[in-house]
Amino acid sequence: SSADPLVSHGCHFGRMVFALCNYPSLLTNGVLRLEQMEDTPLENFSAEERREHRVFEQLLDSYPGLLERLRNGSEEEILHVGELIGKGASGARGDDTKSLKSAILNWISPKGASIQPPLHRNSKIDHGFNHELTGSLLCPAGLDWHDPETRENLRSGEILVCGDQWPVFLYANHTYDDEDLCNRSLYYCQAYKHVFTSPSSVNKDPKATQSRNARLHGMSCVTIASIAYIATQVRFALSSSSVFSRSDTSTDSETFYHSLLDLFEDPDESKEVDELLIWWNR
Repeated sequence: SSADPLVSHGCHFGRMVFALCNYPSLLTNGVLRLEQMEDTPLENFSAEERREHRVFEQLLDSYPGLLERLRNGSEEEILHVGELIGKGASGARGDDTKSLKSAILNWISPKGASIQPPLHRNSKIDHGFNHELTGSLLCPAGLDWHDPETRENLRSGEILVCGDQWPVFLYANHTYDDEDLCNRSLYYCQAYKHVFTSPSSVNKDPKATQSRNARLHGMSCVTIASIAYIATQVRFALSSSSVFSRSDTSTDSETFYHSLLDLFEDPDESKEVDELLIWWNR
């Protein structure tokens, strides 16, 4: 049921630690891997398996008694626990997707003016590369949106944008800088506050970790995964896609989310990531 504490925990875990995964599979593989690790060190597993196991361990650490429940439970019980956590994570993601769809239009509107031509709030068919404003924000870094041919090729699909091609809205002043880690733009900060504090806090200046969702789960600082989660939500809100799906190839959201996490977890980027977190938690 939605009242189960595991569902509530899934809401928090999906936003803060790892958003896009199959939780029943995560738990089943994690329990199996714990047995395998009695003979095989974690370093011997693939990079993908090592990441999955890190997420599994974070889940165990964040929910007291979960490991014991999984170890003592049947295969059906493990799957059931995974489904409850997944229900919470997908429910929170759906709520955020729905509320950001309209809110994002308030933030990207030119100061003191309205968006021209107007963007529909209930339908996204005219969003994405179909509109000058959303298209300019979603344009992959390194491409020139002001070039008519580029614009037309993005609209027609002649230029296919993959999830690991980052949009310029991630960068301060929407200007790509390969020396600077992304995720400091104004819309991005507004979206973070909208989800993690409250919609009414967007135009105020509270710390990003105060109130509502943040206070509810004892969140005391911005996490790397939560930055990647909000980036994924904003990118989807600006797009013309109507349904958020992990397997949606047009927005390629899962690849986008993982590509940000790959950068943030790269040891060579640790200094820049630390600076980024200091900036977010200031």
